[in-house]
Parts: sequence; C-alpha cells; structure tokens
Amino acid sequence: MQREITWSTWDGQGLEHLRLSFDESGIRADSLIIGIDESVRFRAAYHLACDPDWQARTLKVDLLGERSIGLQSDGEGHWQMRDGEAIPSLQGCIDVDITATPFTNTLPIRRLGLQVGESRDILTLWVLMPSLELKAARQRYTRLEAQRYRFEDPSISFSADLPVDEDGLVLDYPDLFRRIYPR
Repeated sequence: MQREITWSTWDGQGLEHLRLSFDESGIRADSLIIGIDESVRFRAAYHLACDPDWQARTLKVDLLGERSIGLQSDGEGHWQMRDGEAIPSLQGCIDVDITATPFTNTLPIRRLGLQVGESRDILTLWVLMPSLELKAARQRYTRLEAQRYRFEDPSISFSADLPVDEDGLVLDYPDLFRRIYPR
C-alpha cells in the first residue's frame, strides 16, 4: 500500500510532501521539506525505513546542497553511522523524531499500540532541523481517544493533542503543522 500526504506549517511558510509505503517487509517514508526555523530557510529530504513493527532501522536526512547524515539501527536502540561508527549518546532510542515533520509522531503511535487512557514514556532519537544535531530525548505518548494522542516533551514542558487518521498519521499539530492533502 502507498499513501501520499502533504502538510503545511501552521503559518503557511513551510511544506512537506511525504510518500509512505507499507508492505510485509516494513515501512518506507520518503519526504521533501521546505522549511524555516528561526528565519533560516532550508530544503531537506529524508528517507526513513522501519521494520513491520514500526521500529526505525535506517535514516538518511539530506539538507539539499549542503550536508547529510545517514544512520542505522538494530531496532533495539543501538545506532551507528553509515560507516559503522557507534553512537553511544543515542543508546536506547527506538523511535526517530525529526523536528521539521509531524510524520515521525506516527512511529511511536503505531509501535506502542496504546489502549485509550494508556501512556508510555519513550527515548527518541531527536534530529534538530536544520542543524542536523542528534540528541536523545525523553517523550511521552498518551492515547486520549481512538484517533487522538497527547505528545509530551517534559524537558521543555511542551504538550500537544494530535488528531490522527486511521493509519496513525497526524492531521493537525496545533501551532506547528496542518495536513492539507488528503484532508
């Protein structure tokens, strides 16, 4: 199965086009982003591959015309660079959170399989855009309703309630992103 999704930033200055493929071997996300962060405009592409259980396995983020990063994981929270160099600071990170996209919220939403009212704390590989800085970040997901989740980042006292579609893809991320196709 394949889906195409387009999000706009809340202020209309950025755009993302995602092509998402699902099959028995796993999930592949290919995306193009035109973004802005603190008045710095950037163009980026990312490719993220997950196993059938939504555990991130490979990630490539390319700031078009500038620099890129490539990472791989064993699905158990052990990350390394493309050349095989281990990244100890990311030990235990199962999910990926790229700051310039609402798509990466789908990974823990799908992987955790929470019941309504259930919460889970996770450790996430956080990719800051456009710097491509990598950090481990503690986050929490709570399933509020069948198609609504609360995302929390306790380190910055941030939370957002996220409505999602039947595949766990964010519809609107208040003050950050809104889905414009398909609505």
